[in-house]
Amino acid sequence: RGDGATGEDITQNVRTIATIPLKLHCDKPPTLLEVRGEVVMPLKGFEAFNKKAAAEGQKVFVNPRNAAAGSLRQLDSRITAQRPLEFFCYALGKLEGCALPKTHYEQLHQLSSWGLRINPLIKHVHGIDQCLQYFQNMNTIRSKLDYDIDGVVYKVNSISYQEDLGFVSRSPRWAIAHKFPAVEEQTIVEGVDFQVGRTGVLTPVARLKPVFVGGVTVSNATLHNIEEAQRKDVRVGDTVMVRRAGDVIPEVVAVILANRPAHTHPIKLPKHCPVCKSEIIKPEGEVAARCTGGLYCPAQVKESIKHFASRKAMDIEGLGDKLAEQLVDERILKDIAGIYTLKRDTLVDLERMGEKSADNLLEAINHSKNTTLQRFLFALGIREVGEATARALAQHFGDLETLEQANEETLQEVPDIGPIVAANIAAFFRQKHNRELIEKCRLSGVNWPKVERPSSENLPLPGKTFVLTGTLTSLTRDEAKAQLEALGATVAGSVSKNTDFLVAGEKAGSKLAKAEQLGVAIIDEEQLLMLLKKYKT
Repeated sequence: RGDGATGEDITQNVRTIATIPLKLHCDKPPTLLEVRGEVVMPLKGFEAFNKKAAAEGQKVFVNPRNAAAGSLRQLDSRITAQRPLEFFCYALGKLEGCALPKTHYEQLHQLSSWGLRINPLIKHVHGIDQCLQYFQNMNTIRSKLDYDIDGVVYKVNSISYQEDLGFVSRSPRWAIAHKFPAVEEQTIVEGVDFQVGRTGVLTPVARLKPVFVGGVTVSNATLHNIEEAQRKDVRVGDTVMVRRAGDVIPEVVAVILANRPAHTHPIKLPKHCPVCKSEIIKPEGEVAARCTGGLYCPAQVKESIKHFASRKAMDIEGLGDKLAEQLVDERILKDIAGIYTLKRDTLVDLERMGEKSADNLLEAINHSKNTTLQRFLFALGIREVGEATARALAQHFGDLETLEQANEETLQEVPDIGPIVAANIAAFFRQKHNRELIEKCRLSGVNWPKVERPSSENLPLPGKTFVLTGTLTSLTRDEAKAQLEALGATVAGSVSKNTDFLVAGEKAGSKLAKAEQLGVAIIDEEQLLMLLKKYKT
């Protein structure tokens, strides 16, 4: 159970699920089979389980999703065995020592013949109209199913097409989710607060009279930003429709104006941060308003620490949201570097923190020191730098020192990094206090192995930087990028003085104009194809 790279070993718990065979039902099984799927708790089983738990004075779960996830994470597999869990497989991960059919639909049925359960409602359809008809049919019968679903997934059937389309980060280009309309409920806005995020963005949040929506009790709902709140004209005292966007994040859909009480007032953006009292600014052309307090704002410090310690960042188990807030509120932590100077005596004295918990946290903190450059960059919380961008930066620069010295033009040579992201990265490393925090972390023992950058010395286009613009007719931009990179070239997202070639397809725009201005060599699609053909042969 994890993100495809790191996770938890839940094998013993999974072995207790009756719908997962302990042996494949075939005479000549493959030498290696990886199957991906989902564990669910049927609604009838969920209701019976909660009823029994309540009668015995034990914890009851809010919804089947939480119950299934909690059951899989049990340390004692005997407890998992008592939970009403079922499994559906939905994809093949890896296969060795055996051949499978060349379509996704047939592969699933092959897995089914080996004893792996697939959903009986999957269907092979042709064209958009049949996809939409299937969607409508599922929406009609969803209330009759014994498990919760929030939509359907359309997948390209041909495995060779799937391989050609590939992935964006971890998301496949050959599959897309189509969500059902969210369940909506009415409730009353009792107040509106402004939350301050990790990057200083102020988010208005409606405090609601609690209402049960889509399987959970909702008492807070995001209003996204001040412009959205004012566009919807949400006011304290209003009756509003609330839903969970994507069946996850509660949001206010609309105001029922007919129920509006007298003497209400529109929401106004505060002039000062509700946490640190710093000035609030809203740059022209942006929807987000921001606190200018930076790392001096406790709210931003809290969020930066939460992000730094999160699983996909430094993965410090035990340093959750509540503890991070407590450490900042009690002025024990002032920044992310302070995590590595925490003392056992200080932690033991905290409320709800015993000796064992303190020892476990310190062990997790110490373990987090051995990380990767990609994880550390993501953990820093640089604006617009997610996991994929952090990975691209680590692979391109190889070490932190080179990245810290990079200017905006150099940063734009990294694949998929444009002017806005480059400006954010350069601005982050220009700040003295950010560099000091990084140095404190490294002096405390945070380290990572040097990133081995692929050698392009023996390839025909080492060190050459290409930029692609406009529409290519013979191959996709991704295909062109892959072929150029295979020859040792770098494909950047924007033109700079360091660009060697601009490949201009049909309807090329501003990049072409900038290349002409900088005197960059410009080639068309035909010349690109000739170049690729020359070096392939």
